[in-house]
Amino acid sequence: MSHATATKPTPRPSTLRGATLPKWSAWAIAGGSTAVAVGIGLGFGLSSKVQWGLIAALLFVLGTYVIAAKVEGRRQAKDHVATSVVWVSFILAVIPLASLIWTTVSKGVKVLDFYFLTHSMGMTADTEAGGGIYHAIIGTLEQVGLATVISVPIGLLTAIYLVEYGRGTLAKAVTFFVDVMTGIPSIVAGLFILSFWILILGFGYSGFAGAMALSILMIPVVVRSTEEMLKLVPNELREASLALGVPKWRTILKVVLPTSLGGITTGVMLAVARIAGETAPVLLLVWGNPLINTDPFNGPQSSLPLYIYQQYQNSGGSPAAYDRAWAAALVLIAFIMILNLAARGIARWKAPKTGR
Repeated sequence: MSHATATKPTPRPSTLRGATLPKWSAWAIAGGSTAVAVGIGLGFGLSSKVQWGLIAALLFVLGTYVIAAKVEGRRQAKDHVATSVVWVSFILAVIPLASLIWTTVSKGVKVLDFYFLTHSMGMTADTEAGGGIYHAIIGTLEQVGLATVISVPIGLLTAIYLVEYGRGTLAKAVTFFVDVMTGIPSIVAGLFILSFWILILGFGYSGFAGAMALSILMIPVVVRSTEEMLKLVPNELREASLALGVPKWRTILKVVLPTSLGGITTGVMLAVARIAGETAPVLLLVWGNPLINTDPFNGPQSSLPLYIYQQYQNSGGSPAAYDRAWAAALVLIAFIMILNLAARGIARWKAPKTGR
């Protein structure tokens, strides 16, 4: 008996894996968006390169969605759009920073040399060439150092109280005032010290007065960073120490603080970087001094932010004053950058080592 041979159906292509965009598609879309943005800018007479960049960013996001939706579907297109928005936001954030650094470096290196770092403005007028920032460097180091000496013990003890002992109304009040101090403008801190220390108590302008105003700005940063680091210490360590009969104060001193020392140090150095560039409190309280004054408790001083402001204000259109201001700004940026790098290095050094 013969059997009819059944015809085998032709397999249909799977729809589970669709077409995907190549890896270079993002670069191609970016290049096309840039070309179209330049054409639009030239066609409509847009002279600002910022406008060209914003148009290119918008076209890049829209182009990514349209092309991805055609090739991969709308669901994958949304993922591509989210990625493109992240990259556009990153570039828009980096461009101003890179432009600032490039401008500062290109203009600051004109007069930045060993002479500039080791001489003051005592014998040089603001409109003349020459002079340096040695007096301003000394003032900045002394004022920031005094502010750190004042702020770190107060901030550290406040954070310990809030984490280890703080309960009830007093702890809530302290937390509230720390939050208020975190957002206080620097000029308000300067006016407070000016009215209390100089006008009421009758003390003169000095680096110490500026340091007290800077400490007001630094304390809440130290409290907040230290508080978060102390909260990261596992409670098991505290309980184990207390179970052995160790007093609580000794547990905090020997267990809690050493465990969180890296994070606390990082927070302190970031707080120092925060106050190093403040100008308003220094302008009100330190007053400025073109001569070298190594005594922060007696007489006016200078500082790098104040030096930059005064050189720009009193320049009278002098190119030499502008060059000194840019060079001082470069030194200040380098100082803050070193502090931030040191903070990162300490954080990595003190981070717990995890074995495989």
